[in-house]
Amino acid sequence: MTYLHNIGAYFLMIAEMFRKPTKWSVMKQLVLKDIDDLIIGSLGIVAFIAFFVGGVVTIQTALNISNPLIPKYLVGFATRQSIVLEFAPTFISIIMAGKVGSFITSSIGTMRVTEQIDALEVMGINSLNYLVFPKFIALLLYPFVISIAMFLGILGGMAACVYGGFSSLDDYILGIQTDFTPFHITYAFIKTIVFAFVLATIPSFHGYYMKGGALEVGKASTTSFVWTSVVIILLNYLLTQMLLS
Repeated sequence: MTYLHNIGAYFLMIAEMFRKPTKWSVMKQLVLKDIDDLIIGSLGIVAFIAFFVGGVVTIQTALNISNPLIPKYLVGFATRQSIVLEFAPTFISIIMAGKVGSFITSSIGTMRVTEQIDALEVMGINSLNYLVFPKFIALLLYPFVISIAMFLGILGGMAACVYGGFSSLDDYILGIQTDFTPFHITYAFIKTIVFAFVLATIPSFHGYYMKGGALEVGKASTTSFVWTSVVIILLNYLLTQMLLS
Protein backbone atom coordinates (compact mmCIF):
# COMPACT_ATOMS: atom_id res chain seq x y z
CA MET A 1 0.00 0.00 0.00
CA THR A 2 2.91 2.34 0.63
CA TYR A 3 4.02 2.01 -2.99
CA LEU A 4 0.50 2.76 -4.25
CA HIS A 5 0.27 5.76 -1.92
CA ASN A 6 3.60 7.11 -3.19
CA ILE A 7 2.62 6.61 -6.84
CA GLY A 8 -0.64 8.47 -6.26
CA ALA A 9 1.14 11.26 -4.37
CA TYR A 10 3.67 11.54 -7.20
CA PHE A 11 1.01 12.11 -9.86
CA LEU A 12 -0.84 14.55 -7.61
CA MET A 13 2.44 16.43 -7.19
CA ILE A 14 2.84 16.65 -10.97
CA ALA A 15 -0.70 18.05 -11.33
CA GLU A 16 -0.12 20.57 -8.54
CA MET A 17 3.19 21.62 -10.13
CA PHE A 18 1.35 23.26 -13.05
CA ARG A 19 -1.27 25.06 -10.91
CA LYS A 20 -1.02 28.65 -9.67
CA PRO A 21 2.19 29.54 -11.54
CA THR A 22 4.81 31.86 -10.06
CA LYS A 23 5.29 35.29 -11.65
CA TRP A 24 7.53 35.12 -14.72
CA SER A 25 9.96 37.73 -13.39
CA VAL A 26 10.68 35.42 -10.46
CA MET A 27 10.44 32.17 -12.44
CA LYS A 28 12.98 33.38 -15.01
CA GLN A 29 15.68 33.73 -12.36
CA LEU A 30 14.88 30.32 -10.92
CA VAL A 31 15.05 28.68 -14.36
CA LEU A 32 18.39 30.32 -15.20
CA LYS A 33 19.85 29.19 -11.86
CA ASP A 34 18.66 25.61 -12.43
CA ILE A 35 20.08 25.60 -15.98
CA ASP A 36 23.44 26.57 -14.49
CA ASP A 37 23.24 23.96 -11.72
CA LEU A 38 21.71 21.03 -13.60
CA ILE A 39 22.80 21.41 -17.24
CA ILE A 40 25.98 23.47 -17.43
CA GLY A 41 27.31 21.99 -14.20
CA SER A 42 26.94 18.47 -15.63
CA LEU A 43 28.74 19.01 -18.94
CA GLY A 44 32.21 18.26 -17.57
CA ILE A 45 31.46 14.83 -16.10
CA VAL A 46 29.28 13.87 -19.10
CA ALA A 47 32.01 14.84 -21.58
CA PHE A 48 34.69 12.95 -19.65
CA ILE A 49 32.64 9.75 -19.31
CA ALA A 50 31.31 9.82 -22.89
CA PHE A 51 34.75 10.27 -24.48
CA PHE A 52 36.44 7.43 -22.63
CA VAL A 53 33.50 5.00 -22.71
CA GLY A 54 33.31 5.57 -26.48
CA GLY A 55 36.97 4.56 -26.64
CA VAL A 56 36.34 1.45 -24.52
CA VAL A 57 33.39 0.39 -26.72
CA THR A 58 35.56 0.72 -29.82
CA ILE A 59 38.48 -1.23 -28.34
CA GLN A 60 36.26 -4.08 -27.13
CA THR A 61 34.47 -4.26 -30.49
CA ALA A 62 37.75 -4.30 -32.42
CA LEU A 63 39.27 -6.98 -30.20
CA ASN A 64 36.25 -9.24 -30.65
CA ILE A 65 36.34 -8.98 -34.44
CA SER A 66 39.16 -11.44 -35.06
CA ASN A 67 37.88 -12.98 -38.29
CA PRO A 68 39.78 -11.46 -41.25
CA LEU A 69 36.65 -11.80 -43.41
CA ILE A 70 34.78 -9.27 -41.25
CA PRO A 71 35.33 -5.76 -42.65
CA LYS A 72 37.11 -3.24 -40.42
CA TYR A 73 34.42 -0.59 -40.90
CA LEU A 74 32.11 -2.60 -38.62
CA VAL A 75 34.06 -1.19 -35.66
CA GLY A 76 32.75 2.30 -36.42
CA PHE A 77 29.27 0.95 -37.15
CA ALA A 78 29.04 -0.94 -33.84
CA THR A 79 30.38 2.04 -31.88
CA ARG A 80 27.82 4.39 -33.44
CA GLN A 81 24.92 2.05 -32.77
CA SER A 82 25.96 1.40 -29.17
CA ILE A 83 26.45 5.06 -28.29
CA VAL A 84 23.48 6.57 -30.14
CA LEU A 85 20.91 3.94 -29.24
CA GLU A 86 21.81 3.05 -25.67
CA PHE A 87 24.86 4.55 -24.01
CA ALA A 88 24.21 8.27 -24.50
CA PRO A 89 20.47 8.45 -23.73
CA THR A 90 20.17 5.70 -21.12
CA PHE A 91 23.42 5.24 -19.23
CA ILE A 92 24.23 8.95 -19.12
CA SER A 93 20.73 9.41 -17.67
CA ILE A 94 21.48 6.89 -14.91
CA ILE A 95 24.73 8.75 -14.16
CA MET A 96 22.76 12.00 -14.10
CA ALA A 97 20.31 10.40 -11.68
CA GLY A 98 23.22 10.17 -9.26
CA LYS A 99 24.55 13.67 -9.85
CA VAL A 100 21.51 15.80 -10.70
CA GLY A 101 18.94 13.68 -8.84
CA SER A 102 20.87 13.71 -5.59
CA PHE A 103 21.40 17.47 -5.90
CA ILE A 104 17.67 18.11 -6.43
CA THR A 105 16.61 15.83 -3.56
CA SER A 106 19.13 17.23 -1.10
CA SER A 107 18.40 20.87 -1.96
CA ILE A 108 14.61 20.51 -1.69
CA GLY A 109 14.94 18.19 1.32
CA THR A 110 17.09 20.75 3.12
CA MET A 111 14.43 23.38 2.48
CA ARG A 112 11.85 20.99 3.97
CA VAL A 113 13.99 20.33 7.06
CA THR A 114 14.65 24.05 7.64
CA GLU A 115 10.94 24.88 7.14
CA GLN A 116 11.59 27.12 4.13
CA ILE A 117 8.86 25.28 2.18
CA ASP A 118 6.39 25.99 4.99
CA ALA A 119 7.37 29.67 4.77
CA LEU A 120 6.61 29.68 1.03
CA GLU A 121 3.18 28.16 1.68
CA VAL A 122 2.44 30.75 4.38
CA MET A 123 3.22 33.53 1.88
CA GLY A 124 0.65 32.05 -0.53
CA ILE A 125 3.21 30.72 -3.01
CA ASN A 126 2.64 27.36 -4.72
CA SER A 127 5.83 25.75 -3.43
CA LEU A 128 5.70 22.87 -5.92
CA ASN A 129 5.50 25.26 -8.86
CA TYR A 130 8.21 27.44 -7.32
CA LEU A 131 10.63 24.57 -6.62
CA VAL A 132 9.93 21.80 -9.16
CA PHE A 133 8.68 23.58 -12.30
CA PRO A 134 11.97 25.52 -12.92
CA LYS A 135 13.88 22.23 -12.76
CA PHE A 136 11.50 20.69 -15.29
CA ILE A 137 12.00 23.66 -17.66
CA ALA A 138 15.78 23.60 -17.17
CA LEU A 139 15.96 19.89 -17.99
CA LEU A 140 14.20 20.48 -21.31
CA LEU A 141 17.76 21.36 -22.40
CA TYR A 142 18.85 17.85 -21.42
CA PRO A 143 18.88 16.65 -25.09
CA PHE A 144 21.70 19.17 -25.64
CA VAL A 145 23.75 17.29 -23.02
CA ILE A 146 22.97 13.96 -24.67
CA SER A 147 23.92 15.26 -28.12
CA ILE A 148 27.32 16.27 -26.72
CA ALA A 149 27.65 12.79 -25.18
CA MET A 150 26.90 11.19 -28.58
CA PHE A 151 29.44 13.35 -30.37
CA LEU A 152 32.20 12.87 -27.82
CA GLY A 153 31.50 9.14 -27.52
CA ILE A 154 31.98 8.65 -31.26
CA LEU A 155 34.99 10.99 -31.20
CA GLY A 156 36.55 9.02 -28.35
CA GLY A 157 35.95 5.81 -30.28
CA MET A 158 37.66 7.31 -33.31
CA ALA A 159 40.69 8.34 -31.24
CA ALA A 160 40.97 4.88 -29.66
CA CYS A 161 40.51 3.16 -33.01
CA VAL A 162 43.09 5.20 -34.91
CA TYR A 163 45.75 5.64 -32.23
CA GLY A 164 45.31 2.06 -31.01
CA GLY A 165 45.92 0.76 -34.53
CA PHE A 166 42.65 -1.20 -34.70
CA SER A 167 41.44 0.39 -37.92
CA SER A 168 42.11 3.30 -40.24
CA LEU A 169 40.32 6.63 -39.97
CA ASP A 170 38.63 6.12 -43.33
CA ASP A 171 37.26 2.70 -42.28
CA TYR A 172 35.95 4.14 -39.00
CA ILE A 173 34.18 7.03 -40.74
CA LEU A 174 32.76 4.61 -43.32
CA GLY A 175 31.38 2.51 -40.46
CA ILE A 176 29.73 5.57 -38.89
CA GLN A 177 28.03 6.38 -42.19
CA THR A 178 27.01 2.82 -43.09
CA ASP A 179 23.27 2.02 -42.86
CA PHE A 180 22.54 5.18 -40.91
CA THR A 181 18.87 5.39 -39.89
CA PRO A 182 17.77 8.95 -39.01
CA PHE A 183 14.92 7.64 -36.85
CA HIS A 184 17.48 6.24 -34.40
CA ILE A 185 18.41 9.83 -33.50
CA THR A 186 14.72 10.68 -33.07
CA TYR A 187 14.26 7.58 -30.90
CA ALA A 188 17.22 8.58 -28.73
CA PHE A 189 15.89 12.11 -28.19
CA ILE A 190 12.36 10.88 -27.42
CA LYS A 191 13.88 8.73 -24.68
CA THR A 192 15.94 11.68 -23.53
CA ILE A 193 12.92 13.96 -23.11
CA VAL A 194 11.07 11.29 -21.12
CA PHE A 195 14.13 10.67 -18.94
CA ALA A 196 14.52 14.43 -18.37
CA PHE A 197 10.98 14.57 -16.96
CA VAL A 198 11.80 11.64 -14.68
CA LEU A 199 15.05 13.29 -13.55
CA ALA A 200 13.18 16.49 -12.66
CA THR A 201 10.19 15.01 -10.85
CA ILE A 202 11.15 11.82 -8.96
CA PRO A 203 14.08 13.40 -7.03
CA SER A 204 11.87 16.43 -6.34
CA PHE A 205 9.15 14.14 -4.98
CA HIS A 206 11.53 12.44 -2.55
CA GLY A 207 12.95 15.76 -1.40
CA TYR A 208 9.60 17.53 -1.06
CA TYR A 209 7.80 14.83 0.93
CA MET A 210 10.69 13.70 3.14
CA LYS A 211 10.37 13.86 6.91
CA GLY A 212 13.00 14.07 9.64
CA GLY A 213 16.33 15.86 9.89
CA ALA A 214 19.70 16.08 8.18
CA LEU A 215 20.27 12.31 8.30
CA GLU A 216 16.99 11.69 6.46
CA VAL A 217 18.07 14.10 3.70
CA GLY A 218 20.93 11.72 2.87
CA LYS A 219 18.61 8.70 2.96
CA ALA A 220 16.11 10.49 0.70
CA SER A 221 18.92 11.25 -1.81
CA THR A 222 19.89 7.57 -1.91
CA THR A 223 16.26 6.46 -2.30
CA SER A 224 15.63 8.96 -5.09
CA PHE A 225 18.68 7.74 -7.01
CA VAL A 226 17.54 4.11 -6.74
CA TRP A 227 13.97 4.79 -7.86
CA THR A 228 14.98 7.21 -10.61
CA SER A 229 17.35 4.57 -12.02
CA VAL A 230 14.69 1.85 -11.80
CA VAL A 231 12.09 4.00 -13.59
CA ILE A 232 14.59 5.01 -16.30
CA ILE A 233 15.47 1.35 -16.99
CA LEU A 234 11.80 0.32 -17.11
CA LEU A 235 10.86 3.22 -19.40
CA ASN A 236 13.86 2.41 -21.58
CA TYR A 237 12.51 -1.10 -22.13
CA LEU A 238 8.96 0.13 -22.83
CA LEU A 239 10.03 2.93 -25.20
CA THR A 240 12.37 0.59 -27.10
CA GLN A 241 9.58 -1.94 -27.46
CA MET A 242 7.14 0.70 -28.72
CA LEU A 243 9.42 2.71 -31.00
CA LEU A 244 11.77 0.13 -32.53
CA SER A 245 9.78 -3.11 -32.68
